[in-house]
Amino acid sequence: MTNNLAYCLAVEKLLGLEIPPRGQWLRVMLNELTRINSHLVWLGTHAMDIGAMTVFLYCFREREQLLRLFEAVSGQRMMTSYFRIGGVSVEPPLDFLDRVKTFNDTFPEKIDEYEGLLTQNPIFVNRLKGVGLLSREDALALCATGPTMRASGVDVDLRRDAPYSGYENFKFNVPTSTVGDVYARYLVRVQELRESQKIVKQALEGIPEGPVKADAPKVVLPDREKMKTQMEALIYHFKIVTEGFTVPAGEVYQAIESPRGEMGYYVVSDGTAKPYRVHMRSPSFANLQTLPKMCEGRLIADVVAAIGSIDIVLGDCDR
Repeated sequence: MTNNLAYCLAVEKLLGLEIPPRGQWLRVMLNELTRINSHLVWLGTHAMDIGAMTVFLYCFREREQLLRLFEAVSGQRMMTSYFRIGGVSVEPPLDFLDRVKTFNDTFPEKIDEYEGLLTQNPIFVNRLKGVGLLSREDALALCATGPTMRASGVDVDLRRDAPYSGYENFKFNVPTSTVGDVYARYLVRVQELRESQKIVKQALEGIPEGPVKADAPKVVLPDREKMKTQMEALIYHFKIVTEGFTVPAGEVYQAIESPRGEMGYYVVSDGTAKPYRVHMRSPSFANLQTLPKMCEGRLIADVVAAIGSIDIVLGDCDR
C-alpha cells in the first residue's frame, strides 16, 4: 500500500485536499501493517537463503493473517487499492479493527520466536557478522536508503523527519546501528517490526470517529447510498469514473518511508485529468548500488547474504 500512498499524497498536495483524521489514522495503521508484511517476507526468505527453513514457515504464518486483513478491508490480498486520492475507499468492515487488534496483540511473541531461532544462532551469526560491510560514508555516497542506510549509522526516517498522513501524532523509535554489516541490517529490521507493532497499537487505541475521505464531490467518489438516492451524487460518480478529475497545473515531489526506504513520486500536472509526467524514486534501485561495495574482497557465498540484506525487489529496480 505504500506506493499507492505516496502517489495519493502527491496528488492531494496539488489539489490542496485535507484528509479527515480518521482517514489518516487508517492510512498509518495499514501502512505499518504493510511494513510488517514486507519485513516478514524479507526475514523468511533471507533466513532460508542462509539455511534456516523453519523461520520461513513461521514468517509466512503471520503474513497469511495480514493478507487476510488486507483482503477484508480492500477485497484483494495483494496490490490493494484501498488508499484513494482523498482518503481511503470505504469505512472498514465492522469487525476489522478487532481483527487487527487480535493480530497485533499476539505479534510481539511471534517476533520473540523469530529471534529465538536466529539472533543468537551461531551458524546464522557467523554467516552474517562482518559480512557485507557498508560504511556510513559509502551509504551516503551511494544514496542508500531505509534499513540499509540506518544500519550504517545514518539516522533518517521520513515518518519522523518529514511527517505525512498524521505520523506526527505517533511515538516510535527509529532503530539504527553503526556496524553496517548484514547482521546489523537484520537487527534493524527486526526492531522495526516491534516499532511498527507499537504504531499499530497507538492507531487502534486513538483512532478518531468521523469520515474516512475528504468532502470533495468533484474528486472523491460519493458514498454508495448517496449515489443511489441523490441525482447530483450520481452525476459526480459518473463523471469521475468516465472522465476522471482535473488537477491544477503544477509539480510536486512527495516521499514516504516505505519498508525498503524512501519511495518518492514526482508528479507534474498540466491542468488536465491525466498527469503530464509521473516518475518514481524507488528504494530498491538506489540500494542495489551498494551491493558491489558490500562484496569487495568477500567470498562468492557472501554475496547471497549481502544481496538478501538489502531486500531488493527486481520490479522495483526496473526503471
